[in-house]
Amino acid sequence: MSYPDPRYLGQNGETNAVFRPADRGPDAVSPSGDRTHFLATQATTGGEFGLYRVDLAPRSRGAATHFHRTISESFFVLSGQVRLYDGDHWTTGRSGDFLHVPVGGLHAFRNESDDPATMLMLFTPGAPREEYFERVGEMAQRGGPEFQEFLVRHDSFFVDRG
Repeated sequence: MSYPDPRYLGQNGETNAVFRPADRGPDAVSPSGDRTHFLATQATTGGEFGLYRVDLAPRSRGAATHFHRTISESFFVLSGQVRLYDGDHWTTGRSGDFLHVPVGGLHAFRNESDDPATMLMLFTPGAPREEYFERVGEMAQRGGPEFQEFLVRHDSFFVDRG
């Protein structure tokens, strides 16, 4: 295995880093109180990946069992306890635990504890997930065909399992 082909062909490098301070507030807040921070979006990474910090409220329902057709999703627990479903069984993830879900892999997550939990979510390649995080709570409350279209548009296919 080797490195990918070069994409930057300049000789002196560029000033193009993007800094996000830790004290910046969340970019999306769900009706349940979950907060999502858009750390690195498809736009800022040129489509390479998307990285989001998710603060789950106590007893958060998180996301039911689903899969993605175009992106992988990975979870890294920063604090608290996050219940993670790998398509076969539920595991309690704690600080430092990691779960990678390849494209098409069933997965789910939730916070069953009375304390908040925080995790990083990594999507590869980058996808425009921001609207999903901003509107999924509102769209779920509406339900119906409009919600189903929203899910398909955001590569989220929910199944009755787990």
